[in-house]
Amino acid sequence: MNGWRERLRCALPGVWLGGLACLAFVATPAPFATLPTPAEAGKVVGFMFAREAPTSLVLAVLLLLLERAAAAERAERGTGSGFSVNMGLVLGAVACTVIGYYVLQPMMAPARSGLGPLSFGQLHGLSFGLFGVKMLLVLALAWRAGGSRLAKAG
Repeated sequence: MNGWRERLRCALPGVWLGGLACLAFVATPAPFATLPTPAEAGKVVGFMFAREAPTSLVLAVLLLLLERAAAAERAERGTGSGFSVNMGLVLGAVACTVIGYYVLQPMMAPARSGLGPLSFGQLHGLSFGLFGVKMLLVLALAWRAGGSRLAKAG
């Protein structure tokens, strides 16, 4: 894999993780600490997550393409398979995004009105858990990318 693609493959997980961490630990708590009602804060946070989900999918597609190219090169050299652990981590993060935002989030408004099989709190808890799992998957991806970069430097 050429230099710039390899650097991008190693840098993107850190960028993605930084965005997720910023959202989780800075941007999401801020509206609840400063706005007068939880409903207003919820709208602001909902707006942020509406931007995070497609951003995560775009980053995941880019990383999947880069990881697929790297795995194909390793397979061609006979030092690996066409599928890598990193590809699995990216696909897991995609699954968390799709289920957490595109499946569960549309169910929250009806649940708030008492409709649907799960309560708003249950859906929120599931969504929160999936976001946490996504952060762990991207953390593992960033950790592995950093390790592969250090191994090549040494």
